[in-house]
Amino acid sequence: MEILRRQRWWLGRIVALPFQLLVFAAVSFLLVQSIPGDPVAVLTGGQATEENRAAIEKELGLDGSLLHQLLHYLGNVIHFDLGNSIMSGQSVADQFGERLPATVELALMGVLLSIVVAVAFAYLAVMRPKSPLAYLVRGFARIAGGLPEFAVAVAAVFVFYATLHWAPAPLGRLSGDIAEVPKVTGMPFLDTVLTLRFDATWSMLGHLVLPVGVLVICQSGVLIKMLLAGLEEAVDSAPTRFRIATGASAATVRASLFRRALPPAVTTCGTLFGYTLGGAVIMESIFGFAGIGGYLADAVSSGDIPAMQGFLVIVAAVSLLVFLAVDLVNMTLDPRRRPGVRAEG
Repeated sequence: MEILRRQRWWLGRIVALPFQLLVFAAVSFLLVQSIPGDPVAVLTGGQATEENRAAIEKELGLDGSLLHQLLHYLGNVIHFDLGNSIMSGQSVADQFGERLPATVELALMGVLLSIVVAVAFAYLAVMRPKSPLAYLVRGFARIAGGLPEFAVAVAAVFVFYATLHWAPAPLGRLSGDIAEVPKVTGMPFLDTVLTLRFDATWSMLGHLVLPVGVLVICQSGVLIKMLLAGLEEAVDSAPTRFRIATGASAATVRASLFRRALPPAVTTCGTLFGYTLGGAVIMESIFGFAGIGGYLADAVSSGDIPAMQGFLVIVAAVSLLVFLAVDLVNMTLDPRRRPGVRAEG
């Protein structure tokens, strides 16, 4: 019992996840239902009779009161059933299962490279505060967070593909002369490595440079700003001066600096992943990548209610898992955040 009591914080978070997801599913259901439009008219071209309309509404779960529809939808979500797409008739969950891994892979690439860039440049700027690099890093941190992915991506395509011809055509993840890679995980780049298709690996790297670079340019500024503030505070703190005075190695001092500066930045990474996931959807549309971007655009234009609701629920589930991971990482970095530990004032 004592072990459970000390671990109740993170155990409680895991237990609460399904309930949080159900709340978000209810909210997403009500939001999508409030969108103007008639899915039955879209599906039938406005030619449905009253009998046909009633049958289609029942099949789509659109019959009965709004409360009845909501309870029916939540019951399906509990059983991992997101319904069938109005336009294709296929399972929404299956369609997202095929498309989501590719989008998540692109977003993860953007986030991980943003972290590497932010850590490196923030550290150099703090260690050499009067250098030209430090001024450039601080200036970039101030403006990068306000750069729109769409505008930067279009500019990148115009400059590096249309003008300089350095980048491949924005028509997918692979060049036309490269055979498709068998699916293993659903993450295209990872699958090229797992299947030892290194020709596809190099081709895909070339196609990923611009979209991932755009994500890093637009998202890393927020992380750099957080790390600059955290590292500057940690450099001048008493623990740092104590370690230097006791003759601790440079590696030990750096590890201490980052351990105290990282928690706010790690928390920001959770939010950043959500922004980057949205940016990845935009990148897929611009660079012709298969993923949830095109699927969502088709769902919105056709009034495909199950597809739109499924998108919101799945993105919420991914975001909740990311925020749980962020909390656990912060708890590891900062002992004061661990279960059962009380910080002394």
